[in-house]
Amino acid sequence: MRKIIYVITLSSSIFLFAGCAKDFVKINTNPYAVTSIDPALLLAGAQRSFNGTGWETENTIVQQFVNPFNAGATLGPNFNADIDNFNNARWEASYVGTAPLNNPTTGGLKNLVQALANLNGSSNTVNLKSMIRIWKAYAFMNLVDTYGDVPYFDAGKAYTDGIFYPKYDDDAAIYADIEKELREATAALDPAGDYVSADLFFGLHAAIPVTTVSAQATQWKKLGNSLLLRLGMRYSKVNPTKAQALVVEAFNGGVMTSNADNVFVKYDGTIATNVANVNLVNNNPRFYYVAEPFVNQLKSTNDPRSGFIMAKFADPNSPLGDANPDLSIANQYGVPVGVLSDALAHPPYRGLRGGGYDYSQLNVKIVASQTAPTFWVTFAQTSLLLAEAAKRGWIPGGDGGAQTYYEAGIIADIDSYTQYPNGTSVPGADKTAYLNDPAVAYNATDALELIATQYWIANITMGTEAWANFRRTGFPVLSPNLFNNDLNGGFIRRLSYPDYESSNNKSNYFAAVQAIGGTDNLTTRIFWDTP
Repeated sequence: MRKIIYVITLSSSIFLFAGCAKDFVKINTNPYAVTSIDPALLLAGAQRSFNGTGWETENTIVQQFVNPFNAGATLGPNFNADIDNFNNARWEASYVGTAPLNNPTTGGLKNLVQALANLNGSSNTVNLKSMIRIWKAYAFMNLVDTYGDVPYFDAGKAYTDGIFYPKYDDDAAIYADIEKELREATAALDPAGDYVSADLFFGLHAAIPVTTVSAQATQWKKLGNSLLLRLGMRYSKVNPTKAQALVVEAFNGGVMTSNADNVFVKYDGTIATNVANVNLVNNNPRFYYVAEPFVNQLKSTNDPRSGFIMAKFADPNSPLGDANPDLSIANQYGVPVGVLSDALAHPPYRGLRGGGYDYSQLNVKIVASQTAPTFWVTFAQTSLLLAEAAKRGWIPGGDGGAQTYYEAGIIADIDSYTQYPNGTSVPGADKTAYLNDPAVAYNATDALELIATQYWIANITMGTEAWANFRRTGFPVLSPNLFNNDLNGGFIRRLSYPDYESSNNKSNYFAAVQAIGGTDNLTTRIFWDTP
């Protein structure tokens, strides 16, 4: 009897399972779910995903920007403090993903790794693959420049390879692979290959679209070589011979030659906004000011970019409420570095104005507008790096060539402000007067300092690059923030890893800390930043 009951039960179970299994897939499949995605759209998502740092980290380290309020959440580079709130932004924009107002993103690197996995085996997407590889190289260069050793070879592979806890790789080894990636991907771009319409830089929906494969491939070749130039210059202290070789290779390959080559993304302010600028008007605007060293640089040379960058608003707590802010360069004053907000209210400082302090803020109607474009790589940067290379004798031209590149870079940066909301063209006479200012005019003796100072100005919206070049060159000459001695009288050389890595990716995190000297702090140098 037991055997019969067992057989009946088993048979019933089989028939029941068979009935369920018949429609199992159909029943358990969401007909509205996304089961695949165009790799070109993943690239487009990553083309706007890496601007997570705002103004209060790198721009503060290099003394372009200041938040003088010591209120816990505003700690960080303002007060030489090692705080996750400001250390994590680039890590999260690259690896994790963020969900800021009007601009949600997945981690940009996850997009790029997934896109390459989706394209594996395809034979007619050489240009798309090359673009993804170039942009991935750009993203990782920024990560290395920010943190040093980071997850690289295993990064972004949780979905594709089941690697949930990636190891950290040596920063110099990562740079070597980035070099390979830039070289191979740039060479592979095919003027007779595939056209990538989703490309936000040069595709159909770009601010300045190109409509042919040949033109798009040419633009990306210039981008790839310009990034190789940038990477080469990073070696100028640690390995000048290698630096020269890479610079020559990039120069011969063809770098950016005009502002038409600039790599940037524009925003409409509704569907997407410039995330870095949101807090400047939406979160206690009275906290945010231009730093004194930067203001003094612009004032001392009567820089025609001043009005685009900074302004004095009637009420610092409501900058958008001022229809006619004071743009006069003579009336601009920067907040001293390392001075607390409470002290600014009293002599010898300038005191109060409206709901804030009597100092200049970023111009939230132009350079810091929520619809301001995000510039990633520009001709101005490229031309200034070529000026340095010519001065060093790494490319032809000597001082004459260096001066030509130097002046071209300055003019290109001035002209780029026509791309900003409310931006205008600067008269030619004003540009000439600026180039002839004694503190700006090219001279062989001070050439390296002049070039690096202009690079600092040209990267006002690109704090990561401004900080990297400052560490590499030592220019402009800035006095350390001596609010305290937490940095041993120096500057922040790298950002520490997110605190959550010590628990989420414990063994790999601690191995990385040992590899960089045993301490995860702000004063450890990355490989190219030699003393």
